[in-house]
Amino acid sequence: MNRRRRIYEGKAKILYEGPEPGTLIQFFKDDATAFNAKKHEVIDGKGVLN
Repeated sequence: MNRRRRIYEGKAKILYEGPEPGTLIQFFKDDATAFNAKKHEVIDGKGVLN
């Protein structure tokens, strides 16, 4: 798999440049935060459900 350029990274997802011009690939993270990110946990499979 080719490395793609990261466009944006936020709390819940990462956006990468897509294979075609004008497209994006969304990667949803398995991270869960609460209380303004004071509590952080990784939940396996959470990203797939988004």
